[in-house]
Amino acid sequence: MTSAAELAQYAGANTPYVIRVAGRITVDDMITVVANKSIIGVGSTAEIVGGGLQLGTTTRPGDNVIIRNITFRDASDDSVSVHNGSRRVWIDHNDFYPGFDGSVDVKRQSTNVTVSWNRFHATDKSMLLGHSDSFPDDIGYLKVTYHHNYFDGSNQRHPRVRFGEPVHVYNNYYRGIGLYGVASTENAGVLAEANYFEDVAFPCHSVSGYADSAPGRLAERGNVFVRSGTCESGGNVQDPRAYYSYTPDSAASVPSLVTSGAGVGRIPGA
Repeated sequence: MTSAAELAQYAGANTPYVIRVAGRITVDDMITVVANKSIIGVGSTAEIVGGGLQLGTTTRPGDNVIIRNITFRDASDDSVSVHNGSRRVWIDHNDFYPGFDGSVDVKRQSTNVTVSWNRFHATDKSMLLGHSDSFPDDIGYLKVTYHHNYFDGSNQRHPRVRFGEPVHVYNNYYRGIGLYGVASTENAGVLAEANYFEDVAFPCHSVSGYADSAPGRLAERGNVFVRSGTCESGGNVQDPRAYYSYTPDSAASVPSLVTSGAGVGRIPGA
């Protein structure tokens, strides 16, 4: 796949496809991705520039989608928007550079999403979870796991959460963060576990709320804080093990693991 027209054609088709992206594809806006698509970059040079991918529409779900091994740059809106009740989504081993809005947003009753082994290069609104304070329809959805991501000089929303539970944030490397690491608001339930925060003045917001959003709940365990502030926590949070089994790496090992393994061209066995 080497053109925006081809990418839009196959990503929006009502047929399962594995779509292999080769080289740079320049797009003008958001390309719609509907159910049963794997969009995989070839080698280490696959790029989507100028626009992004929107999973799901109001009439066609974006379920069972994989986005992997692609660099996103200069998006005119979001780089990836998981939207309109999309389920079973995996966003893995991508690189995100600054765009106009969010890098990876998950909202509007989407759920069962994993965001793993991605690198965020000085992005601003890195990851939003939950559409807005005035959209409580997200309650009961937004079950999302974020693990082994590298936030390299990024600014905020790693993630910023409304309503979702459980939201599992583990084994991520936060390095030189501008505003804050994780924000749990609007009664969301977040577990921040075995992450490594380095030069992060505000690792977590939660029980005091954030900006105009009401307080959330956040449990933290096994994190490392280097030249960083305190992770604000409080309240009970659902255990992610009710949904899946996992064994976190030690927080001390996260910088070496994540810097060597996150991003494009670093998929084991590929």
